[in-house]
Amino acid sequence: MKITSIRAYQIDLPLHEGSYKWSGGNSVSVFDTTVVEVVTDESISGWGEICPLGPAYLPAYAAGARAGIAELAPRLIGADPLALGVLNEQMDSAMRGHPYVKSAIDMACWDILGKASGQPIATLMGGHVGADFALYRAISQDTPARMAKRIGEYRKEGYRKFQLKVGGDPDVDIERIRAAAKVLTRGDVLIADANTGWTQHEAIRVADAVRDVDVYIEQPCMTYEQCLAVRRHTNRPFVLDEVVDGIDMVVRGIADQAMDVVNLKISKVGGLTRARQIRDLCVSLGIAMTIEDTWGGDITTAAIAHLAHSTPERFLFSSTDFNSYVTVAFADGAPQRAKGRLAASRAPGLGVKPKMKVLGQPVLVVPQPTKSRR
Repeated sequence: MKITSIRAYQIDLPLHEGSYKWSGGNSVSVFDTTVVEVVTDESISGWGEICPLGPAYLPAYAAGARAGIAELAPRLIGADPLALGVLNEQMDSAMRGHPYVKSAIDMACWDILGKASGQPIATLMGGHVGADFALYRAISQDTPARMAKRIGEYRKEGYRKFQLKVGGDPDVDIERIRAAAKVLTRGDVLIADANTGWTQHEAIRVADAVRDVDVYIEQPCMTYEQCLAVRRHTNRPFVLDEVVDGIDMVVRGIADQAMDVVNLKISKVGGLTRARQIRDLCVSLGIAMTIEDTWGGDITTAAIAHLAHSTPERFLFSSTDFNSYVTVAFADGAPQRAKGRLAASRAPGLGVKPKMKVLGQPVLVVPQPTKSRR
């Protein structure tokens, strides 16, 4: 089997709640997502998606994803999409870094592998664990009272894990955490995610102020070293996210006892192939994970579901369902949450079929179709 064409589509994904706010005054109201189709010479196409959380979250942005795919795609024509290790080596050889550019292509090739073998991706990654798995709900940065109120609203939808977006004024963040903790019920889990927003001294101050609260502290500072200093100071369970951008950082973090949980985002590490490597290492070494991505719609949610659903339950701290946050559905067969839980498809590949009327015309086609001469 060979890749004969790679196409990219652009879709806007508005949010049901109007906007999503996190540290540093950052906010997104419409997500710009890129859907990638990898076409083969055996009439099997695979689908992937990459949706950065705006340009201010990680070294990634939506237009850059499409520019990178345009640069990379010509080097992959003729490659075997089933040889995922070789394909990733080819991508790394053709483009140094930029893992988010490669993620959707790798994801689409996993979809092809599943379709060619007649197996869902979760089966290829180890098998479905149980009937479904638990999700968390992110709570956009707001006043302490409104964020606490959201917990009750989301609990009615079945969620039991709540990720507060903090990383602002330390005094307000302490209030946010304490207000949220007051409305928790038995079995609820609270995570205070600063998204790198605190300086080291601010993070230590907040961690000290909530030492008596049952809360996880997630990615308090910008650098690994700053986070490690906070980790060594606090008695609260600790999550690393933004700084974990490859398997080398996982190895380093485990050696330093820098975290209790890793937030594993598919596109941050370059796709499902690399994400599975990190997932398996964490399982082997006893580190729990939140498995997700930077953002996305139906296809990203399907990919997350397959990786999460094939992870041993005791090591799956949480996961997410991005397609429930946005107003546009663009693929049939995408997993849908039920009572705060999600399940990966049992159909071959990702188990999704894009709605071509919603996708519209591709914004990129490689190779360009030749014009017929009269």
